Amino acid sequence: MLKEDLLKIVGDQNVFNDEKTLQSYGSDESFAVTRLPSLVVRTNSSEEVQRLVKLANETRTPLVPVSSPGGPRRCGDTVPSQGGVVVDLSGMNRILFVSERDKVAMVEPGVTFDQLEAELRTKNLRALKPLLPRKSKSVLTSYLEREPIVAPREQWDTTDPLICVEVVFGTGDMFRTGSAAQAPGSVDDALKAGATLLSDLGPSQTNFSRVLQGAQGTLGIVTWASVACARLPALQNAFFVASDQPGPLIDFSYKLTGSRIGDELFILNGVSLASILAAGPEQIAKLSAQLPPWILFLNLSAPDYLPEEKMRSLEKETGDFARNLGLVLLPALAGVRANSLMKILDTPPEPQHKTKLKGASQDIFFVTTLDRSPSLIAQMRSELGGHRYPAADIGIYLQPRVQGCSCHCEFSFPYDPADAAEKESLRTLLPAASRRLADAGAFFSRPYGPWAEMVYRRDAETTAALRKIKTIFDPNKILNPGRLCY
Repeated sequence: MLKEDLLKIVGDQNVFNDEKTLQSYGSDESFAVTRLPSLVVRTNSSEEVQRLVKLANETRTPLVPVSSPGGPRRCGDTVPSQGGVVVDLSGMNRILFVSERDKVAMVEPGVTFDQLEAELRTKNLRALKPLLPRKSKSVLTSYLEREPIVAPREQWDTTDPLICVEVVFGTGDMFRTGSAAQAPGSVDDALKAGATLLSDLGPSQTNFSRVLQGAQGTLGIVTWASVACARLPALQNAFFVASDQPGPLIDFSYKLTGSRIGDELFILNGVSLASILAAGPEQIAKLSAQLPPWILFLNLSAPDYLPEEKMRSLEKETGDFARNLGLVLLPALAGVRANSLMKILDTPPEPQHKTKLKGASQDIFFVTTLDRSPSLIAQMRSELGGHRYPAADIGIYLQPRVQGCSCHCEFSFPYDPADAAEKESLRTLLPAASRRLADAGAFFSRPYGPWAEMVYRRDAETTAALRKIKTIFDPNKILNPGRLCY
């Protein structure tokens, strides 16, 4: 009966129950337990999504939204913990609107960074991207999940670059947030009426996008969003800054973000940078041995107006900051030019850098502040003493966020998926290290899988409040049940 009703909504070419398709959505590269959905449904419009949610309420069928048009998925959040129907939104892949003047784009869930970047460059704009997203990565999902962008000076709030969204809540009600809440009729009607979709506040001064971010599809299914973009620079020049310890690079980063200097800005250890620049395991090992332990990457950019003069001024000011801290701006390291890394950031290659060393990778990531990062790195290294994982293989990535006010700290653990012993070692290391880091003050703002219990067990009041929110927006608990604290 359910399948027949779904066919009426999306058509027979968009409902799948073959074993291969179900297997592709029933597991991912995380350690989440495999659970196959009953069906997979591909949608093509907001109206279809709304009808699906209403049907799910009538039949009490779990729905798991998925936006990216392909894998690998790595966090376990889209593996259907209670079966049900996977709602594949990747066919909704239109770029609905781009405004060069307002530096804003309007995208559906299936739009990838490659697709958006190609369109934006025709309007002298560029996307605000996380570090080397995979080619199939959904822009909308990345921003909903608060993945950090590599240009901290373009982020004024934790919600950025996400602005307005259209969402179908678990009740089946369609809702628009921010200035889109005042836009009449359809998307086309709203754009014709001159809606710019530039404010995330609304209705009134409420920001419902904050409720949806990080919710892992448990409160609503977002069908389009307006997102902030950045102007293409007239001139840019990238540099490396090397150090034996992260401390001096952190001090330098604070100087840069405080002065709003630089676009792309982040800190990596040698293994992470080698994994980005080199082609395979042998090359990664060789390059890693030649690189310093810690590297800050900085890209300076100048606008259209007097770009050469602006660049000279930026390079002088940045160079003075570096010298005062005993650091040096380097155009190249180990024979690799910093501008070459900038080209890689613009057009991320496949496979992803984390999987080059051994074929697969698991991550631990959280939010902290840059100045606390060294102590948390020390906690991780101390935890490794009780496990068999080789410390030399761990990649470390520090990404300043929100003008440098906070920091995304990420540990990557490459492993051979065919090596049962190494895989089992990670199964014990990851939860133990996560608990130790949380005890030391790490804030797991995106609690996937086993992190959810660890996070919500520590804060009963927040957990109770979130469960009340769930009953408001998804009273029948049909949207991705079993995730977060739901």
